[in-house]
Amino acid sequence: MLFDTHVHLNADQFEEDLEATIQRANEAGVEYMTVVGFDHKTIPKAIEIAESHEKIYAAVGWHPVDAVDLSDKELEWIEELSSHPKVVAIGEMGLDYHWDKSPADVQKEVFRKQIRLAKKVKMPIIIHNREATDDIVEILKEEDASEVGGIMHCYSGPVETAQECIDMNFMISLGGPVTFKNAKLPKEVAKAIDLKHMLVETDCPFLAPHPNRGKRNEPAYVKLVAEQIAELKEITFEEVSEVTTSNALQFFGIQS
Repeated sequence: MLFDTHVHLNADQFEEDLEATIQRANEAGVEYMTVVGFDHKTIPKAIEIAESHEKIYAAVGWHPVDAVDLSDKELEWIEELSSHPKVVAIGEMGLDYHWDKSPADVQKEVFRKQIRLAKKVKMPIIIHNREATDDIVEILKEEDASEVGGIMHCYSGPVETAQECIDMNFMISLGGPVTFKNAKLPKEVAKAIDLKHMLVETDCPFLAPHPNRGKRNEPAYVKLVAEQIAELKEITFEEVSEVTTSNALQFFGIQS
């Protein structure tokens, strides 16, 4: 049994075969999923999918790339949705310095607002980080994000920073890149971090694991991520599956 903690089944890429994709995931042993909504279009779709499937949940937040589009009205909307019985986290949120749609100062302010919202509604957060590790860690500390904890989604940083995040009550989630031959850091993290602090994810339809790299990713492929972690840690796939699923259920407050 596996829990894919970060999927975008609400993306256009799954419009034609959503149910077949979920069926393939179930057949691969992926029992639970969290669909992450991050803007006007994807948030309602995430909740709709979660409502239609017993073991699929939703997260609601605002993506840093679109930080300039977040008004107080949207923030209130996210707060209202946080009380939905299938919503288990606020996010994804964070900083993304790769794209230049939203200035860094705007991203930081929106990030802080969402952390404060999560603390207000007492829900964990899901962190998106692209080329912004130092600033993210600094803001998490300044905003006392450890109060609610969260997930470092598709973690790609060094072991030392991962440990720093764990000390702040965050889980380290690994995705497809841990299977890439040239991905040194995720492999080091997989080896070094205790399994009790780890989650697995696909971030589908993005970042498909080897040998499907470059193709559309889907939740069934999270098994390849778990298998790679097992190989790197020199433990069984069953142990990785069991512990990471238990971690996710506990983290999201889901009764299995």
